[in-house]
Amino acid sequence: MLRTLFAAAVSAVLTVAVAPAASAHEYKLGSLEIVHPWARATPPNAPVAGGYMVVRNSGSQADRLVAVSSNASSSAEIHEMAVKDGVMTMRPVEGGLEIPAGGEVELKPGGYHIMFMKPLEQFKEGEKRAATLVFEHAGSINVEFNVESMKPANAGKMDHMNHGDMNHGEMKHGG
Repeated sequence: MLRTLFAAAVSAVLTVAVAPAASAHEYKLGSLEIVHPWARATPPNAPVAGGYMVVRNSGSQADRLVAVSSNASSSAEIHEMAVKDGVMTMRPVEGGLEIPAGGEVELKPGGYHIMFMKPLEQFKEGEKRAATLVFEHAGSINVEFNVESMKPANAGKMDHMNHGDMNHGEMKHGG
C-alpha cells in the first residue's frame, strides 16, 4: 500500500506535461535570469512536491545551481528524472546543475526539477512557496514558486507510466 501511495504521489509530481504559462514571473541575479518558477499542486499529505523553472545565463561564464532551500518543506534538492529501457529513475544531481554560458536549462516535469521533500503543508493551486536558489558564482536569490494545477495540461491524452517498473532502488526520497 505504501508503495502504491508513493507511486501515486511521484506520478502527480512528475507527470510529463507542459506547464501553463499562467502569471509568468522572472528574477534576475547577475547574468542569470530565473523565469517562471512554479510547482505542481499536490494531494494532501504528499511526500514530495516538484518545482520547475527556466534558468538563462546571458554571461560569458557558465554557472551552476548548487543548492536549494525552502521553508515550505523539510528539505529541497536538485533532481533529475530519466527513463531508460522503460525504467524511471530519479536521482539528486551530484555537484549541481550547470547553466551554460549564453544558454539555458529548463527544469520541467520528466527531467531536471527541484524536489521539495516532505512538504510541511499541501501545495494548493493559487498559492506561492518561497525558496532560495544558490548558484556557484552568482550567489543566492530568493524566489517564489507559483503553485499551479495538479492536472497535467494534456490529461486524457497521455500514456500512463507503469509504476510497477519504477526503480525504487535508484530513487532518493527523503529520510
